[in-house]
Amino acid sequence: MRPDDGIPQGMTPTTPLEDTERVQHSFYPDRATYYRDHAWLAAAAMAIGMLVLWAIGNPHVWTGAVGGLAAVAVRTLYVASDELAARWDLTDRRLLGPATRAVRLADIRELRMFGSAVQIVTRDGDKHLLKYQADRAATRDRIRAAMTEGTL
Repeated sequence: MRPDDGIPQGMTPTTPLEDTERVQHSFYPDRATYYRDHAWLAAAAMAIGMLVLWAIGNPHVWTGAVGGLAAVAVRTLYVASDELAARWDLTDRRLLGPATRAVRLADIRELRMFGSAVQIVTRDGDKHLLKYQADRAATRDRIRAAMTEGTL
C-alpha cells in the first residue's frame, strides 16, 4: 500500500492523461453491492456443497453448507480491500482502469451488463469489468453517452 492514500497499488488508473484530456467521471465499486453479491455466491456454494455430499451418500450433508459459507466468507474478506479500491476513470476519449488499463472509447464494440458489473468488449476482443456497480445500467449508459457524444 502507498502511504499517501492507503489504496493498494495498481487499483487506480496510472495511465497518464493525454494533452487536453480530462476526467469526466470516476466509477467506484459499491460496498453494499460487493457484500450482496458475495452473499448470493455463499448461498450457491452452500447449496452445491450440500448437494454434492448428498449425491455421494455422505450422512453429514450439513457440512457442505458450512464449507461453502466458510470458503466464500474467507474469499470475501481477503479480497475486499483490493476489489473495493478499484477505480475506473472516464475521460472525454478513454476509459482508464486500474494500473495501466486504457480503452479508447472509439475502440469499444459492446457494453454488457453482467451481474452487478459492466463488461467492456473492445473491437480486438479484449474484455474488462467494472465490478460491483450500484447501478450498472447508469454506468453503462454514462459510458455509452461518452462514446456517442464525445463529451458528457
